[in-house]
Amino acid sequence: MSQRFVVEGGQALHGSIRPAGNKNAALPMIAAALLADGPSEIANVPRIRDVEVLLHIVADLGAGVHWTGSNALRIDPGGLEAKPLDQELCAQLRASILLAGPMLARFGSVTLPPPGGDVIGRRRLDTHFLALERLGATVDIGSEYHISAGKLRGAEIFLDEPSVTATENALMAAVLAEGRTILRNAACEPHVQDLARALIAMGGRITGIGTNVLEIEGVERLSGTSLEVGPDHVEVGSFIGLAAVTNGDIVIEGVRPQDLQPILLQFDRLGVRPRLDGDRLHVAASQERRVRPDLGGHVPQIEDGPWPAFPADLISIAVVVATQCDGLVMIFEKMFESRLFFVDKLVGLGARAVLCDPHRVVVAGPSRLHGGVVESPDIRAGMAMLLAALAADGQSVIHNIRQIDRGYERIDERLRTLGADIERVGEPEVSP
Repeated sequence: MSQRFVVEGGQALHGSIRPAGNKNAALPMIAAALLADGPSEIANVPRIRDVEVLLHIVADLGAGVHWTGSNALRIDPGGLEAKPLDQELCAQLRASILLAGPMLARFGSVTLPPPGGDVIGRRRLDTHFLALERLGATVDIGSEYHISAGKLRGAEIFLDEPSVTATENALMAAVLAEGRTILRNAACEPHVQDLARALIAMGGRITGIGTNVLEIEGVERLSGTSLEVGPDHVEVGSFIGLAAVTNGDIVIEGVRPQDLQPILLQFDRLGVRPRLDGDRLHVAASQERRVRPDLGGHVPQIEDGPWPAFPADLISIAVVVATQCDGLVMIFEKMFESRLFFVDKLVGLGARAVLCDPHRVVVAGPSRLHGGVVESPDIRAGMAMLLAALAADGQSVIHNIRQIDRGYERIDERLRTLGADIERVGEPEVSP
């Protein structure tokens, strides 16, 4: 039987915890390291399943991959080969698409199978291919994607949606393209900013970081260098939610304040108000946990969107927090049509919530949650179910925790340091 969590809930958690490195920054940094003419060292890399899968793909392509510390990597692209990406490995990872830009820029062609990842609705790839075509590539789509280019040339690109991974692929391809690229309607999430800064550290020329317009002046070569992955703002948001639902007192160390503004704004609407002191965020016990109505007493709405809106990856956490807050709130998930399907599992634990359609759920709180047997359908819903289990009275069993492990490093061990009663049961799965 695969591993599962057994959780005894109903206890307030206390102590301090540090967010892991942002997986959504680590993955494109690993891909970007393939562009350099020498090895790169990457610090603060989370040891999670998604990172391990990407490293297996990169190693299969001939790159040298070595863990030099518990969270430190060395990637040497010297032995990289222009061959198709491994189909079985790519089927496990959405982020395998991030290798399109670097392999195309390095070898002039790349063949990759359709990527896998979370089942949270349709996740189109059109934006990636349209951007690469603007840089001079041709795309042949069949059972696999074959992309080729005699020479990449800078261009004006207007992305048809501000896709994070499409922005990252365009950045990695354009940095070695001939001439200037102007990338409009670009994503500007913290992890996109981290990738841009990493490319600059390698010798790239990029301006406009943090905005929706990026200008890239192509260079002839990039050099290996030392990089560091920033703290995961989604994990910080998860820990805020953890403190709120357990009525705990938690200090989150090593945060990056500029990444938290849209997150703190929406938690404030739920009556959860952490105190920021430098790079420390303190979520004190006895938060108000009362939904603040809109002017005129109208039911408020929490919605996600491209940065700097509330991150889509925290919508599942917001739903669970709302079940423990006094009042009525609508949560509107705009970006993925299957992400809210975990709500029925939450209702089974006692939550008062109505899933109006695939994108909207109305939550009435507070609800007294009770333990139960649930399953983790994806990374973020899995973490949300873990928060619900820790808030609930009695014992819960969470199956399919490999999904949680894909995005949260040693989460059971780390939560036990806060006093959580959580046990990992079953045989570990064999790594890819």
